[in-house]
Amino acid sequence: VQLQASGGGLVQAGGSLRLSCAASGRIFSFNVLGWFRQAPGMEREFVAEVSWSGGSTDYADSVKGRFTISRDNAKNTVYLQMNSLKPEDTAVYYCAADYSRTVEKKYRFWGQGTQVTVSS
Repeated sequence: VQLQASGGGLVQAGGSLRLSCAASGRIFSFNVLGWFRQAPGMEREFVAEVSWSGGSTDYADSVKGRFTISRDNAKNTVYLQMNSLKPEDTAVYYCAADYSRTVEKKYRFWGQGTQVTVSS
């Protein structure tokens, strides 16, 4: 299983970015895909997740109404559309996948990070 994240960059506050995560390997067994982020000196935190088959989603309170997670099963890709970005959204963003959803947001498969920097 490989997860390849892309789409990060530098954007001004109020701007938008769309992150992509392409999955390959035994992806048919994944039931959930998610995005996490880690800012310097901070612990990694949950951002959003989407179920692979049903399309149900969950978001961290800090991004609700601004970020949208979606997936394209035909392309084996999950997206994170980020609007109204704030400097506090600056972090390395990681995509992740697992076979089942958990309340604890635990994931076993991780991609490499992509840097998002929001300037004020």
